[in-house]
Amino acid sequence: MHLAVLISELARRNPGLCVVTTRLAVADLNPFPDTARQEDLEQISAGAGRALLRVGGVRGSDAELEGAARDFGNHALGLNLLAAYLHGIPGHSVSHADEIPDLPDVPVAAGKHPRRVMAGFAARFGDGPELNVLRMLGLFDKPAPAGEIAALRAEPPIPGLTAQVQPLSEGAWLRLLEELRETGLVAPRSTHRPGVLDAHPLVREHFGAELRREHPDALRAGNDRLYEHLKAAAPEYPDTLEKMMPLFAAVAHGCRAGRHQEAYDEVYRERIRRQNEFFNTKKLGAFGADLAALSSFFDPPWRKPADGITEADKGSVLSMVGFDLRALGRLAEAAQPLQAALEARIAQEDWKNAATNAGNLSEIRLTIGDLAQALDTARRSVDLADRSGDMFERLKQRAKRANALHQSGRVEEAEELFREAEAMQKEMPHIVPMLVSLSGYNYCDLLLGQAKAEEVQHRAEQTLEWAKQYGSLLSNALDYLSLGRAHLLLALREGTETFSQAATHLNRAVDGLRQAGHQWMLPLGLLARAVLHRAQGQFAWAQRDLEEALTIATRGGMRLHEADCHLESARLQLAQGEKAQARESVSKAKRMVEEMGYHRRDGEVAELEELLGAEAPPARG
Repeated sequence: MHLAVLISELARRNPGLCVVTTRLAVADLNPFPDTARQEDLEQISAGAGRALLRVGGVRGSDAELEGAARDFGNHALGLNLLAAYLHGIPGHSVSHADEIPDLPDVPVAAGKHPRRVMAGFAARFGDGPELNVLRMLGLFDKPAPAGEIAALRAEPPIPGLTAQVQPLSEGAWLRLLEELRETGLVAPRSTHRPGVLDAHPLVREHFGAELRREHPDALRAGNDRLYEHLKAAAPEYPDTLEKMMPLFAAVAHGCRAGRHQEAYDEVYRERIRRQNEFFNTKKLGAFGADLAALSSFFDPPWRKPADGITEADKGSVLSMVGFDLRALGRLAEAAQPLQAALEARIAQEDWKNAATNAGNLSEIRLTIGDLAQALDTARRSVDLADRSGDMFERLKQRAKRANALHQSGRVEEAEELFREAEAMQKEMPHIVPMLVSLSGYNYCDLLLGQAKAEEVQHRAEQTLEWAKQYGSLLSNALDYLSLGRAHLLLALREGTETFSQAATHLNRAVDGLRQAGHQWMLPLGLLARAVLHRAQGQFAWAQRDLEEALTIATRGGMRLHEADCHLESARLQLAQGEKAQARESVSKAKRMVEEMGYHRRDGEVAELEELLGAEAPPARG
């Protein structure tokens, strides 16, 4: 997420040059066609292909070289490999390109042309050490660290995978790698990470597929060895993301070795998640790494959990995938696994977890602007929670339904339900007596709408102390957001304090939301800080936060946040005397508010329409 912000900000304002190389399209750069050029270098022209072969030492006429380039799809990697392949034949003639067999069953989109050359190299190598190295790389979906390569090469040798390289001396091993680097099948040695072994992703994919197809026992044994090595390489309970990465990789290799349940129980649940502590997401904000690990329990993601885990654990991984996807701002994707998890929990009569799934699903539907469905699902979550008999689940789901009611403009019903939830919480022993984290923030949001800044300030200061004690990144960030908004409201309303306290808290809130990894909530912090910048007359900074919030909301289908961005854009445009632009922003917001049933904003739309009929810009937000 931080990398996405960096790239977007560089594209928006950087006067210098930043080059990003990737096989995937960078969606974050789409809004900046004038400053960020995206060039597809996989397919090149026949002329460029001819030059590539010529530089690689291939001999032939220009027409012959261009013909070979076309035959191999003008694919840059394919032609680089082809040049190396032909250079290994006496005379280096391009005519030998015709001798490389076609791969009729491989689609062009799947890398048919470069994989054709890879198959040619494999035939040349035979069952030798070169093929062992390439198959080893096929076990990885990233650069292979030296320790993991050493674990694979250790005794006893694995037939079909390491039998030819295990006996090699260190000198012979290094010479073998250099020979493979000359072919282009193995990446050049990194000066920064000299022990890491890497290859182009298509090379890893090709030889990984060959390993699965032709040597399934070797595939299983290789992944099994990596699983055991990575489990031992990590601390028992890592306290940083960097230290935890071997465990995430262990989960993937364990599942590929067919040890799904063991990988889930002993590594993921016990050491990564730490049972119900959810250390990896709550304390580290590692939603992306968590999602990648969870993908190993699916076939394919995110439809069907693997048969190697219990039915109860299938429901758990569906729930956690939905939670991770939501945190990463991929709301449309998150709904499907959460719906599947809800159905699975109901079938298992697991009412408590069913209520949790329904509540999370209602929040997704709320954020994407389907308020009618959000209200219906939130009501269902309350019913399921009541059926579970779990007091904490019952109050939590009431708070979620209260928020859906609030956004629908049913403020009195929402406030009553918030108070009911908090009263239930006060009756529970060994638990804090106020709504906290997201429930607490949503209640403060309602109170701020009633101009109760002092009450919010008192609540947030108290809950922040608890959040610091329990160490939740999200709770900390949301309490700072409530505090910042309360101080901002006091400064705007009474003029008895400066904006400095509001700025301190809102900056901490935005930074905290980034660190917590909850991108679906980041627009809340950015919008609040944009209001602050506007109130201070820092219009460029306000616009910057608004643009980022709108980009996140639009990309993630967060229509509720998108409508709020248009409303604040209108206020900013009015403050700068841009009435025509403000009218357009209000028009967009009004249409969205009406379509979604986002009636909480009805009054703000009406107020802005009234202001647009006057000459003076709004004095406050």
